[in-house]
Amino acid sequence: MQNKKVLIAVTSHHTLGTTGRQTGYYLPEVTHPVQALLGAGFTPSQIDIVSPQGGKAPVDPSSYDLADPVNRQFIETPDLASKLEQTLSPSQVNPADYQAILFAGGHGAVWDFPQAEALLQIATTIYEQQGIVSAVCHGPAALVNLKLSDGSYLVAGKHVAAFTDDEERAVKLDSVVPFLLASTLQKRGAIHEGADLWQPKVVVDGRLVTGQNPASAWGVGEAVAHLLTNQETASR
Repeated sequence: MQNKKVLIAVTSHHTLGTTGRQTGYYLPEVTHPVQALLGAGFTPSQIDIVSPQGGKAPVDPSSYDLADPVNRQFIETPDLASKLEQTLSPSQVNPADYQAILFAGGHGAVWDFPQAEALLQIATTIYEQQGIVSAVCHGPAALVNLKLSDGSYLVAGKHVAAFTDDEERAVKLDSVVPFLLASTLQKRGAIHEGADLWQPKVVVDGRLVTGQNPASAWGVGEAVAHLLTNQETASR
């Protein structure tokens, strides 16, 4: 794993529509995949965090739960916590340095990921250099407008998981978000696979890894680590 690097993308958007409520990235959808990667042999120096605007990323207050030992360990590890306090901007990222990108969720992602052209181009480049694109919960909002160099949508014809329309309705935000994620991905040609509400669901289709909700975050990290390990083994 010594030559592998993973880029985690988080939202820069902090307002939940016109509700007056705060949103942002969902902390366990960063910390749990990162911990899965660390458990697979990665080090903090091999993990970077980027956001559409760079700088301090807004966290969804409801997700900042330090009773979760994985969240606490991340926050209490300066080499990791500092990466959220000062995220990279897309202009600071060289896609050639990374073998995978993971779009973390949080409702903020639905507002800015689809329009984050520089960030989407980084993902396209990573994928087309035989790297991995992954996303969890609302992170697949990045996949709604993510196209390959030939103009096709990356998700077209691929099996994916994402925060389901039923889950959006269950949290009573279906009329707040700018679009329903799962059904929009289907309009892009994706084959959406959904589990029951709040149940873990991770789908791997080639070098595309997606997860349905926070319960899927660890599994997404494990799947990315597994693919990277297999790539490394195959290259020997």
